[in-house]
Amino acid sequence: MSESTEFAGKVALVTGGGSGIGRAIAVRYAEGGGDVVVLGRRTEPLEETVRLAEKHGVRAGFASCDVRDADAVTAAVDGVAADFGRIDALVNNAAGNFVCPAEDLSPGGWRAVVDIVLNGTFYATRAAAQHMLAQGGGSILNVIASYAWHGHPGTVHSAAAKGGILAMTRTLASEWGARGVRVNCISPGPTETEGAGAALWPTEQDRARVLGSVPAARFTTPEEVAESAAFLLDPRRAGYITGDVLSVDGGQWLGKVVYADSSKGS
Repeated sequence: MSESTEFAGKVALVTGGGSGIGRAIAVRYAEGGGDVVVLGRRTEPLEETVRLAEKHGVRAGFASCDVRDADAVTAAVDGVAADFGRIDALVNNAAGNFVCPAEDLSPGGWRAVVDIVLNGTFYATRAAAQHMLAQGGGSILNVIASYAWHGHPGTVHSAAAKGGILAMTRTLASEWGARGVRVNCISPGPTETEGAGAALWPTEQDRARVLGSVPAARFTTPEEVAESAAFLLDPRRAGYITGDVLSVDGGQWLGKVVYADSSKGS
């Protein structure tokens, strides 16, 4: 059975829920007593997330869908609402990323990331919001990255897409706030996932360089990020928070101290 009841009677939809942060958020929602549906392209990892969620005594399901296909996303979201009776939370976690100098980035590479990250987030948000607005409320949480506002070399495609999500979040928070729908962002720092490691710090030298940029001097875990996500999704704890960004990155976005006493380990 579930360990708590903070999400009892509620239903969450998590895109990109087959692994990493998306899976951890889905399982954490189930731990809180909420039913959960994960959306993604590959069936096998989605089924594994469902099995992990069901261990907490809740109902879980999955929908196979490419977030770049607006019609397919709408059909999947409407199917979840019809099957589970409601949608109380949407977590837009589906993403695609790779490091590439801007001058070498192909139009296809640009489109691929923007379609998944920015367009996919809007398609899922629009579809889920129809149900949230009709039922009188809900919570939408968008997973971004701090380079959405401070920039970072090699991430022009992802930074532009996530910067768009940040603007979307604040716009929709102001548009839907009076109708009971909260919209926020969470910005994880370097996270110990197989996908992130392979794409963003593939060598030990890269890993050490990334870790050196984090004042907290460690990576985070999907489960740690999921705890922060659970806080933002819970209307009893975060019901007055909307249009905001919670950075869960060990202070990385602040920038590493330049002028410091090396003898103190800075």
